[in-house]
Amino acid sequence: MVNPRWTAPRVRAQKGKHRIAMLTAYDFTMARLMDEAGVPMILVGDSLGMAVLGFENTLPVTLEQMLHHSAAVRRGAASAMVIADLPFLTYQVSVSDAVLNAGRCIKEAGVDGVKLEGGEVRAPHVRALVENGIPVLGHIGLLPQSVHAMGGFRVQGKTESDVERLIRDAQALEEAGVFALVLEGMPSDAARRITEAIRVPTIGIGAGPHCDGQVLVVNDLLGLTERPPKFAKKYVDMRAAMQQAFGAYKADVESGAFPAPEHEY
Repeated sequence: MVNPRWTAPRVRAQKGKHRIAMLTAYDFTMARLMDEAGVPMILVGDSLGMAVLGFENTLPVTLEQMLHHSAAVRRGAASAMVIADLPFLTYQVSVSDAVLNAGRCIKEAGVDGVKLEGGEVRAPHVRALVENGIPVLGHIGLLPQSVHAMGGFRVQGKTESDVERLIRDAQALEEAGVFALVLEGMPSDAARRITEAIRVPTIGIGAGPHCDGQVLVVNDLLGLTERPPKFAKKYVDMRAAMQQAFGAYKADVESGAFPAPEHEY
């Protein structure tokens, strides 16, 4: 029996009731496994640029790549809410660009909503998307698409003025209509204050324990990342397990142990 689909209103209603688990996924198989485990939200992050495509950061990721991977994830997720990242320069130039490209994610990839980065400056974009029936997950704090402007992947919200700015950003995005808000790379107290200041759930990544939910990059969770961020938790060492399996397969082929008769059609 398929569980009811997670939706933007259902996620929003979790505020103050239940913590929300979200993971990234980039393909059908991973999405299917997450869905079977009951993960309520799957983010097709532009982190695929680093996790899957081998780029140094998220900036080279294209809309076509996001559509391709998002459609695969959607096919694997029967119950989870699937959110697609809007990649760099697909929404910043104009509000109309944001509506068109987010609409393609909904129409062509079948996702349930989109995520975009930025605070108060993105409120008009969020409002236009929501008014056109597209759920939006906001994202403030450390913004990977602004890595050059920030001088690298640097923690945000270290000073009182920075925290106050982030709270204003969060409130502006809530007013514009986001159903939830990612808080990335900030001190836990800053994330707590933002979480308390708004009525929509906050989803933390490197933002401490006080958010309404958490998100991890699946490669970090599985131990596949060579140099994971310090905030990530490795739940299994799939990197070592896969290396062992690949080596065992190579040895079996070279020795003639594989294929054995039971492996024939």
